Amino acid sequence: MNMRIEADSIGTLAVPTEAYYGVQSSRAKENFAITGTNLHPELVKSLAWIKKAAAVVNAQSGNLTAVKKDAIVQACDEIMAGYFHEAFIVDAIQGGAGTSANMNANEVIANRAIEILGGRKGDYRIVHPNDDVNLCQSTNDVFPTAGKMTVLQILPELIAELEKLESALGEKAEAFAGVIKMGRTQMQDAVPTTLGRTFRAYQSFVKRDIRHLMSAAEEMKILNLGGTAIGNTINATPEYLENITAFVSEEVGIAFTQADDLFDATQNVDGFVRVSAAIKTAAVNLSKMSNDLRLLSSGPKAGIGEINLPAKQNGSSIMPGKVNPVIPEVVSQVAFRVIGNDLTITMAAESGQLELNAFEPIIFHSLFESIDCLTHAVATLTANCITGIQANEMICYKQVEESAGIATALCPTIGYQKASAIAKESLETGKTVRELVLEKGLLTIAETDSILDLKHMAGIPAAILLRDKVI
Repeated sequence: MNMRIEADSIGTLAVPTEAYYGVQSSRAKENFAITGTNLHPELVKSLAWIKKAAAVVNAQSGNLTAVKKDAIVQACDEIMAGYFHEAFIVDAIQGGAGTSANMNANEVIANRAIEILGGRKGDYRIVHPNDDVNLCQSTNDVFPTAGKMTVLQILPELIAELEKLESALGEKAEAFAGVIKMGRTQMQDAVPTTLGRTFRAYQSFVKRDIRHLMSAAEEMKILNLGGTAIGNTINATPEYLENITAFVSEEVGIAFTQADDLFDATQNVDGFVRVSAAIKTAAVNLSKMSNDLRLLSSGPKAGIGEINLPAKQNGSSIMPGKVNPVIPEVVSQVAFRVIGNDLTITMAAESGQLELNAFEPIIFHSLFESIDCLTHAVATLTANCITGIQANEMICYKQVEESAGIATALCPTIGYQKASAIAKESLETGKTVRELVLEKGLLTIAETDSILDLKHMAGIPAAILLRDKVI
């Protein structure tokens, strides 16, 4: 392999002649062989977006020649179109607060710009990674801005999948509105409800999670661009400081604002913690629902068996015909990962010192993974589970009819003590509450039928009773 020699403040290093990356990217690849995962593709595009905006603003203020600007802009456009991503060789987790990621972008853009201008890669007299591509910038304002831009690029897909899930749950809530089932507290029979209300509650938390995510995303629109090293704007021209955020907003199509306090925005990363918290909350809710779906479909003959989940694949290599709730299982596993990532993000944010948080690489890697994984988990949950759920209406009704829990409805008429004795005897003997009430002559048949009317206890509206001809 032909090599070229590049130099930095550490010394010289051989770099493949045709490589678009340079010496600092090469060192980072050697030093940070951590995950084997490179920068998120959207983070690469976000870095290119910022570099393009900086080149245009610097050219407008006369600090960058039009020739260099045009070459840099073309290189950035190509990267945003998906080209040259293989040249971004640094690991997603790296020391240096993202300096290696920023320099990887600077070197790739510079060498592509050099190539566009007819030069040879590595001839930084034509376009320099630091002096030209990184002009008026620091890693400390570029990298966090790129992280926020990336969140805003990938979060809408998660929200869109949650909206599909919310709609699917709403449809099931409507379809199951007349299915009487036993409500349970502490895993024990409580009072009758409907399967529709169960799914309506799921729909409600998804709506809430969508609101939380959209609200938290607003934090990502406040940028420290122009703050450079620590927020004091050193090496940034007044023209750059005044125009860079507005140009990025125009370029990306998102209304960004420059932080009122650039020092605060450079050293504190609580905005990412808030986004992660909203994602974790959604993951927790989804996993709780997945737990419910596994329980409600358990058996199906020797468990609760109130619903059937779609059969998606064989559940055992030894037990014929066994089908497992694989979709809820994978959703819970993703939730576990998201919760772990949230803890990582929390600790990384807390561990920042003084004027800069050095741990943004692990924050971004964890946050992007949480968003991507949860997006895919929600998509498969909706398509491969929720839409195909069926109610076992007769089983649901039978379990309510035979439950001691319906004795609760007797309390206003015969008192708590007598109702409690009926419930206890029902559990001991296997006789139904209805049978025991009539056997003991506590109420007339008409009174018993009225008080123990399961449709009434479940609160099913008359329109649903008529529509579904509820049992």
